[in-house]
Amino acid sequence: MFECFRIQNYRVFKDIEISGLSRVNLFGGKNNTGKTSMLEAISLLVGAGDPRWLMSTNVIRGLDPGSTIVPQSVETLWQQLFYHLDTSKPIEIEGHHRSHGLLSLKITWERPQTTQLTFDTAGRPSEADLVSGRSLIFQYSGPGGVQGEGRVRLNEQGLEIQQPSIDVPFLGAILTSRTGSNQEDATRLGQLRIKKHGQILLEALQTIEPRLQSIEDNAASGTPMIWGDIGLSELVPLSTMGEGMTRIARLVLAIATASEGVVLVDEIENGLHYSVQPKVWKAIDKAAQQFDTQILATTHSFECLQSAYKALGPQGFRYHRLSARLKNRRGEDIPNRFVTYEPGTIDVAIRHHLEVR
Repeated sequence: MFECFRIQNYRVFKDIEISGLSRVNLFGGKNNTGKTSMLEAISLLVGAGDPRWLMSTNVIRGLDPGSTIVPQSVETLWQQLFYHLDTSKPIEIEGHHRSHGLLSLKITWERPQTTQLTFDTAGRPSEADLVSGRSLIFQYSGPGGVQGEGRVRLNEQGLEIQQPSIDVPFLGAILTSRTGSNQEDATRLGQLRIKKHGQILLEALQTIEPRLQSIEDNAASGTPMIWGDIGLSELVPLSTMGEGMTRIARLVLAIATASEGVVLVDEIENGLHYSVQPKVWKAIDKAAQQFDTQILATTHSFECLQSAYKALGPQGFRYHRLSARLKNRRGEDIPNRFVTYEPGTIDVAIRHHLEVR
């Protein structure tokens, strides 16, 4: 389990430290304070220097990783990873893990001294060649000082990715309202059932649909998906029972998939009515404890915070708040601030409706 993080030169963060982490963590803050950027940075560290996790940061922001690659857009996306678009300063992400010690990732944008260009019949240089020499370099330091390096660059065929030849110390999963598929859900349920843990998902889903008697993963419709028995003459697809059912299923399945690892959730309250959120938090906490998984989730909702407090109590989770970067009267930057609410403090803040979002 991670105890703290430090993020430097990543998107809105010049230098910020995140401490006081517990098993279940909820992050609040106004728009544009860096909640999503924080999840992105942590996901890159969890990925142990594998550049493929860079694609997951696009998923978090709703960008289609399968869309057509345009050289200029790739360069723009990469440049936007760096604080103030300054690619001369490396991105540095560190995290202290209770079991694995200090883990770190350094990301630099390499500009080679020489580049070979090819020209068309009109004497114009190839557009791909203009950017193909540049690489994002991921230098990872893992448990026991194990080193790994990954690279990603654009060539004529698309993105060329070099993965580091090291073992990932633990599993990670990213969950947003845009990610997931019925087929992936069914596959994960199948893996869960093999280990005889399917009951935990059933119980979580029953918090919203008490009529649910059982769940099955099969491909009766031609595509694998999760089906449920709610007492009708036939099973019905889980996806037809409402967005909340699918959301809970993906939360629990992600936690189970990342056993002994980390699950990152953006806007955890999406698709869940406030009235069921306390029960959902209890289900999340139960799964996190059973699979020894750490939860890092963001929210915009005061009701979501209240629900977590009602379900888990002040000791059962940790609430953290990010504030936006500001300028003082002299026009100087006041960096993003990170505040962790202790159990007694969060109790007072909620009861008096203080601004904690």
